[in-house]
Amino acid sequence: MSLSTSLSALVLLCASLAVVAPQAQAQTSTTTKKTTKKAAKKPAAKAAPVEVDDGEDEGTPDIKTSVSVDYKCELGNSLTIYTNAEDDKHIALRWGKTLHRLTRVPTTTGANRFENRKYGLLWIGIPAKGILLDSKQGHQLANECKSPTQEEMPAPTPVDPANSL
Repeated sequence: MSLSTSLSALVLLCASLAVVAPQAQAQTSTTTKKTTKKAAKKPAAKAAPVEVDDGEDEGTPDIKTSVSVDYKCELGNSLTIYTNAEDDKHIALRWGKTLHRLTRVPTTTGANRFENRKYGLLWIGIPAKGILLDSKQGHQLANECKSPTQEEMPAPTPVDPANSL
């Protein structure tokens, strides 16, 4: 199995775990709640990006002193990730015109995993690429997302199992 196939399998495994766990948790929490209130959505201005208060930690991310990295993904999708050297537990992610604050989730694999449970956004970053998932709907929003640095990385060479011993 080649390195890229292994990495793809790892990302899909992480993605499936990320989708199943919140859905199971959501099913148990909906049985205890009888009514829920939905917030009215306000129309967003078309010219300026909307910054959403995710309700996690300190609310809307402050990106004034952050370093931004643009990612190009499959199917013409793109997103921007903002990081701050003083806060490695959070990132800001601009998907479309909306800016979300995501919180780091520890992993045993070494992958960078950030999540916003309120909106169901999950970002998984590995050295070769990143993937953005919608854990509430259970599908991918963007896959094969690569920064300019990742695009410059050489493609992994396939390993011949007969010569690996």
